[in-house]
Amino acid sequence: MPGFEIIGEEEKSQILEVLSRKVLFRYEFDAQREGVYKVEAFEKAFSEYCGVNHALAVSSGTAALRVALAALGVGPGDEVITQGFTFVATWEAILDAGAVPVYTEVDDTLCMDPQDLENKISTRTKAIIPVHMCGAQARIPEILEKAAGKNLPVIEDTAQSCGGKLQGKALGSFGAMGTFSFDSVKTLTTGEGGMVITDDEALYIRASEYHDHGHDHNPEVGRGLEKRNFIGVNYRMMELQGALGLAQLGKLDNVILANQKENKGRIKEALAKIDQITFRNIPDPEGDTATFLIFFLPTAEKAKAFNQVMAQEGFGAVYWHENTWHYYNEWEHLLGGKSCLPSGYPFKDPSGEARCEYQRSVLPKTDELLSRALTIPINIHMDEQIPEIQKAIEKAAMAI
Repeated sequence: MPGFEIIGEEEKSQILEVLSRKVLFRYEFDAQREGVYKVEAFEKAFSEYCGVNHALAVSSGTAALRVALAALGVGPGDEVITQGFTFVATWEAILDAGAVPVYTEVDDTLCMDPQDLENKISTRTKAIIPVHMCGAQARIPEILEKAAGKNLPVIEDTAQSCGGKLQGKALGSFGAMGTFSFDSVKTLTTGEGGMVITDDEALYIRASEYHDHGHDHNPEVGRGLEKRNFIGVNYRMMELQGALGLAQLGKLDNVILANQKENKGRIKEALAKIDQITFRNIPDPEGDTATFLIFFLPTAEKAKAFNQVMAQEGFGAVYWHENTWHYYNEWEHLLGGKSCLPSGYPFKDPSGEARCEYQRSVLPKTDELLSRALTIPINIHMDEQIPEIQKAIEKAAMAI
């Protein structure tokens, strides 16, 4: 997920244009700007890239989720279904909204299992958040079908899959809203930052107001005279981030994704020669962003043995089964109901009664899949690394 790898003259030029005008705030200061609005331009370019009507730039991918939940009216008393294999921000945003996260299994796509989703929908379900994990697609048509049957909105968490597509349609553009992250290690990076996209104008307006202290952004009055329809917070993106985003978006398809796909193909070719290895199911390989190469060994023991040799050769794979950032079973703060508040909220209500409790080992299908899965991150510049990775793979094959 390497946008930082190709930061160059284009990014410098965009940033210097902002600095020369000394306006870092995305709103007002019209005279000093001389027509330069980088965040607004980034939003317009990103909405066109995704084929949607509206895009709202925010301060992080976590903020994007929080803003989308607010726009959809999710709050206390509600449940939001997501998956047990995702970055913890997905769960944090739901809890911060006052809602209760409900988990599903993942299937061999390593994204939400539509069949388990059906089992988890209740009368309290207010929204569904499938996550396009590790650069590739969730089974979004099946998920949307399940959601439509219960009249539930879908927020696509596309933090790890910017630029991905399914049958030519951009990931994030299928549901009511889509969210993206542009943090320091994402495919497209602005250092920190995120985006919310939607075709629904009413949702866009609510999101735009919520992310900026509730301001209604009335162009007829000055910034200090705007009104507010409800309270909000500050999740704004600043002009320097918008400038970076514009430059990076121009490189996304032809530089970032093109190189990743080539590099992934070369490494996958070496792995495919090993009989005991199978690969993650990607619903549409053409729309894969190729940010990760995920493969399975027959057993957890063989996965660990294979990875031990890879590590000895200097190319250890990511073993999600023991990852403390992305796997539900390793989130000690969630499982322990740990809060910085004396009341214990959001895990307890003011009376001390439990609002939500989580236990280990309740996702057996996810656990079994992740125990056998290894992941090789794919970068843009790997010409020197790939021959060494291929040699490491050959040696690791002898360990299984």
